[in-house]
Amino acid sequence: MQEYQLNIEVKPGEMQTVAVEEGTKLQELAERYQENYVDTIVLALVDQKLRELGKPVTKPCTVSFLTMTDRDGKRTYRRSVTLLMQKAVHDLWDGKVQVRVFYSLGQGYYCELEGCENSAERIAQVEECMRALVERDIPIEKHSVKTAEAEAKFASYGMRDKERLLHYRRSSRVNLYRISGMEDYFYGYMAASTGVLKYFALEPYGEGFVLRFPNKKGDTVEPLTASKKLYQTLRESRRWSRMLDVGTIGALNDAIAAGRGEEIILLQEALMEERIGALAEQIAERVKKQEHGIKTKFVMIAGPSSSGKTTFSNRLSIQLIAKGLKPHPIGLDNYYVNRDLCPKDENGNFDFECLEALDVELFNKDMTKLLAGETVEMPSFNFKTGRREYRGQMLTLGEDDILVIEGIHGLNEKLSYSLPSESKFRIYISALTQLNIDEHNPLPTTDGRLLRRIVRDARTRGTSAKDTIAMWDSVRRGEEKYIFPFQDSADVMFNSALLYEFAVLKVYAEPLLFQIPGNCPEYLEAKRLLKFLDYFLPLPTEGIQQNSLVREFVGGSCFHV
Repeated sequence: MQEYQLNIEVKPGEMQTVAVEEGTKLQELAERYQENYVDTIVLALVDQKLRELGKPVTKPCTVSFLTMTDRDGKRTYRRSVTLLMQKAVHDLWDGKVQVRVFYSLGQGYYCELEGCENSAERIAQVEECMRALVERDIPIEKHSVKTAEAEAKFASYGMRDKERLLHYRRSSRVNLYRISGMEDYFYGYMAASTGVLKYFALEPYGEGFVLRFPNKKGDTVEPLTASKKLYQTLRESRRWSRMLDVGTIGALNDAIAAGRGEEIILLQEALMEERIGALAEQIAERVKKQEHGIKTKFVMIAGPSSSGKTTFSNRLSIQLIAKGLKPHPIGLDNYYVNRDLCPKDENGNFDFECLEALDVELFNKDMTKLLAGETVEMPSFNFKTGRREYRGQMLTLGEDDILVIEGIHGLNEKLSYSLPSESKFRIYISALTQLNIDEHNPLPTTDGRLLRRIVRDARTRGTSAKDTIAMWDSVRRGEEKYIFPFQDSADVMFNSALLYEFAVLKVYAEPLLFQIPGNCPEYLEAKRLLKFLDYFLPLPTEGIQQNSLVREFVGGSCFHV
């Protein structure tokens, strides 16, 4: 049998040339070098292309390994544990009970059993069965079938959402995964066997349970720290999607194919306007109420990147005017310290996302004066010169005036430490998509925000999709450090996701993603996003109103965004 010379990453950061027989599976190589890796190897990169460990070696190549703590390895691990959970439910109740995965919650997926009660006893049974399947170390088999055949299979299984999803697939074949007889379709790669899926836990929560995954280190499933406000917001979003009969990609495609695209847009926008109006009413009531003799004067808005904070602030301001108030939008970016004073991160780059990048003392000084009825000249930051400027913008807060302050640190009490708590109304905004891929594949919220940012930054800043993807991990680290820890301190959590937006973003994002060359590190993520967008039918923007939140990203907004 022929031997090939492989350049293999035998331990993290160390490559060696090794002779390997033709047909040797990547799984054998992973087992050979596993002892050099702290975490479990679940995937391989072969000549910079993702490959499952069941793949054989067929030519000389470069091989490196991905563990369950790497970005794509983590996705593979979560996907595989979800299939493991399905197999357990199938074995326990012989198909009479189904499990549905709805959305991410904390470090896990919120799920519900359909066909039986979601009792602690039932959930414990599922976990026990999952652990027994891990002990048996059953291979996770992959096989390719014609798309039409897979569509018919899932129709016979009663998996209507998967049937609808595959109906719109352009590829002639799809990959199905099987654990000893039970098969399913999944969006992405899988682990080689159940034996590696040792770290997980099931915990009753709300009306269902959370399938918990390992922490970032990969060796511990930490206690559930899910936000109750986030859970309630997601449940409410689920109710809206059911109201519109658009809970999955297949259902959205059905609506678009039937000519209901514009109707979905109008209904979704009407729901969002209704929620913004109700929020403005809540703020107006708080202003009238006056707690401890202190009037609410500051609406503090914070949220992660590409949540639509600017458009939301403008639409909220309009609704506040309709309630008899006089809002003044304030961007925290105007309180940046001069560029030469901005802190730097561990790589020597300016850290614009840390709290110290803002002149906190000046902000508190100005806000305290405004609260006392004094007149203040408001700053404006010049991003070209990197310096704060004053352009004669004077502001005094009268009886009905209120500041709408937007920025990533809006909910951090260290930002507004001198202001009475009663003077602040806090809003956390994020794009918490209520759309699922199908019954068992939740749509990652971060993917939606990344696509929004790719489209917006290309249009407004001339930033390539490659550069946006390259900086995304840094953006996410900043969010986890400076934004997410404060979300539960908000008075209100607002979901800015739109059910139809992926069908619109697809038209703008695809050409940008196709520009990324195959030999750069960002190509794998671009390829994944392109595959994801391929599930959607496109939707034109003609029927989208100018004040829509999606306009902040694709253009055509009536606001300065």
